[in-house]
Amino acid sequence: MGTCVTLSQSRLRAIAADMAASPARWRGLVRYDPARRWYTRLEWDVDHEVWLLGWLPGQSTGFHDHGGSAGAFTVARGTLRERAAPGGRPQAGSAKLGRGAVRSFGPRYVHDVTNSARRPAISIHAYSPPLAFMRRYRPAASGLLEAGADAAGQW
Repeated sequence: MGTCVTLSQSRLRAIAADMAASPARWRGLVRYDPARRWYTRLEWDVDHEVWLLGWLPGQSTGFHDHGGSAGAFTVARGTLRERAAPGGRPQAGSAKLGRGAVRSFGPRYVHDVTNSARRPAISIHAYSPPLAFMRRYRPAASGLLEAGADAAGQW
């Protein structure tokens, strides 16, 4: 049985950016769901996967990690905000990410991503190894507390 190779953050950034730069591969798939952000897997391989997400204004991930996977995402349309939580403590501010912005992170990264704009947004996410689950966190006085986990695709 072989071991899974985890791609580097720079490779994941390139995968997400290249997919975003090829809208003919995903434009016709985009959907928006008023109940929660919409998503579909675009690509899967043994060492990585790529997801397409559609965000309506106000939709958010809540604080979460990626279950031990490294990742990267890019904004393909619209604007998103990212709030990181290094060491389990949410930062005071958030980073505004416009079209073309790319973020990458290691396997222990916790963040919250939100569409705080007035228009829908689209993002492309790449993970390595492919996501098995994501842990959710809730804010508490002492920092973030684990609030549960969801299997990949059950966000």
